[in-house]
Amino acid sequence: MPGRNKFTTLTPLEKKYPYRLQFIPNPPPKLWIKGNNLNLFKKPALAVVGSRKPSDYGRQAVKKIISQLVKRGFVIISGMARGIDSTAHKLTLGNKGETIAVLGSGLDIIYPPENKQLYHQIQLVVSEFPLGTKPKGNNFLSRNRIISGLSDGVIVIEASRRSGTLNTARHAAEQGKEVFAVPGPITSPTSEGTAWLIKNGAKLIYDIEDIIEEL
Repeated sequence: MPGRNKFTTLTPLEKKYPYRLQFIPNPPPKLWIKGNNLNLFKKPALAVVGSRKPSDYGRQAVKKIISQLVKRGFVIISGMARGIDSTAHKLTLGNKGETIAVLGSGLDIIYPPENKQLYHQIQLVVSEFPLGTKPKGNNFLSRNRIISGLSDGVIVIEASRRSGTLNTARHAAEQGKEVFAVPGPITSPTSEGTAWLIKNGAKLIYDIEDIIEEL
């Protein structure tokens, strides 16, 4: 079994390869994985993503939604980025839930570096990039399709109109996944992205019942 700093790999030819990824365009030909509980790939899962600079409103929104999702048994998937992503992972763990992080770097390069402790607490950490791969902008855009691909739906909590978070939502829509968006104050720049998503067909959510209704 892999230890604290040991990694396993999976390809689409192996039975333990995440079944959801087999049905997305351009599935990763190889996954590097930290963690033993591969059964998390089989459980109901929702991605929670958003701004790297969330407002107090955004932090309160993710706190409410995560606590409800964990109680319903959902695995929470995110990208371990600063802001909403990291908060989603931390709140999931704090609520004794299960979470998966998808990185835009090799598993041996923890980014952002301040998330080192969080990295070791998350049950499964996944990357399509070989060990030694440094975090680069295009890597994050590429990994977004895996975040959405591993999930049954994507929840967006705060995003600017030019946010990379919208890239994750686009992948979800292309993969036939549900896209959910939390409405925000019209005075906030981080509400522009979620408002745009809602205008273009994303499901507006207020609490978990809005999510369950769609799924």
